[in-house]
Amino acid sequence: MKRWLLSIVLNAVALIVVAQLFDSFHLEGFGTAMLASFILSLLNILVKPILVILTLPITMLTLGLFLFIINAFTLMITQAVMGSSFAISGFGTAVLASIIISVINVLLNRLVRDSLG
Repeated sequence: MKRWLLSIVLNAVALIVVAQLFDSFHLEGFGTAMLASFILSLLNILVKPILVILTLPITMLTLGLFLFIINAFTLMITQAVMGSSFAISGFGTAVLASIIISVINVLLNRLVRDSLG
């Protein structure tokens, strides 16, 4: 449970960083980022495995790069659920955001893991 909550907080931080990088990616604050991160986490648990299985052939052909498209799709679903407090102006922005969020999450997870021992 602690690990899941920590991942939600770290993902919220990544969302805020992306919102600072792109004008076409809008978040209305840390609370919105936390809620978006929670919804994204639920989608990653419930929807993403189904999408990965359905797109397995193309994911294998692209050596896993198609996973960024799946992540972008889950970001767009999150945006649809959140309404105007979380907005992404296009699918291209969502793809770039998913790549950057993945990199930031890897870096933050390593930093936290190293600092916690």
